[in-house]
Amino acid sequence: SKVLFIATANNLNTIPGPLLDRMELIEVSGYITEEKIEIARKHLLPKELEANGLKKSDIKLPKETLEAIIESYTRESGVRELEKKIGKILRKSARQYATDGYFAKTEIKPTDLYDFLGAPEYTRDKYQGNDYAGVVTGLAWTAVGGEILFVETSLSRGKGGRLTLTGNLGDVMKESAMLALEYIKSHVSLLQLNEDIFDNWNIHIHVPEGAIPKDGPSAGVTMATSLASALTQRKVKANIAMTGEITLRGKVLPVGGIKEKILAAKRAGIKEIIMSIENKKNIDEIQDIYLKGLTFHYVNDIKEVFAIALTNEKVADAIDLSVKKPGQE
Repeated sequence: SKVLFIATANNLNTIPGPLLDRMELIEVSGYITEEKIEIARKHLLPKELEANGLKKSDIKLPKETLEAIIESYTRESGVRELEKKIGKILRKSARQYATDGYFAKTEIKPTDLYDFLGAPEYTRDKYQGNDYAGVVTGLAWTAVGGEILFVETSLSRGKGGRLTLTGNLGDVMKESAMLALEYIKSHVSLLQLNEDIFDNWNIHIHVPEGAIPKDGPSAGVTMATSLASALTQRKVKANIAMTGEITLRGKVLPVGGIKEKILAAKRAGIKEIIMSIENKKNIDEIQDIYLKGLTFHYVNDIKEVFAIALTNEKVADAIDLSVKKPGQE
């Protein structure tokens, strides 16, 4: 009874409920890029220099090089992989010195990383614009931090109005898509839609990167906005992203991982974020450095999301969604 156990985990969902109930949780969020750079500069680099028998004056890794390693060669919330990459660079330098008697490069620049670490392993998702109807940027939380994801909706002529969902979606995410469609069907006047559109057009919702499993309710508002954009052929506001669960009556519910999602949005060049008004308390707890350059829209209802996110401008290659009835020319 006088033993204190301290455990760490990346994902609470895998911890059995009865055990989790007996624990006191201390949540430690991931580091932003600027924090990782400072950790690497002040702690990881000196440690790896000593481990590889090098002096501080032998090899220099400037801030821009450390940032390039973080962005292109690691994908993690911590710095474990970053430490390995720094060690790999220094080991190669030490080996080259042992072989030739001198350092070929004493200052490693971002353009030199290919020679030390090979081709970049990761590319950060960037905002892809709003030229297409039905493409909306959402925010997701993963075990290695926040990510942006794109929800795409396309329409094709066909009787019966079939709904197709692709992209390796879990059950909860599929339910979010069905909820979004049912809400729009029951509020056709909100978007000035013809009710017959659902009987004459098939709807396909896809979330790219199909090899990666995706689940959770936080893409609900993104899917609803994607459907609304596709069915009206209206453009989505530029540089905007969103996260939030929806209910069948259109209420927007709060979600988790807000800080990580905000960091992902900033990396991707997002300027505005839509979320539930109940998530405002999470934003109030975040330092201003994380929020700089972002505008937040807090909403209660999906109607407010449509009003903010959908413009009145039609996309350039808008589809004619008018339904011709028998006898009409």
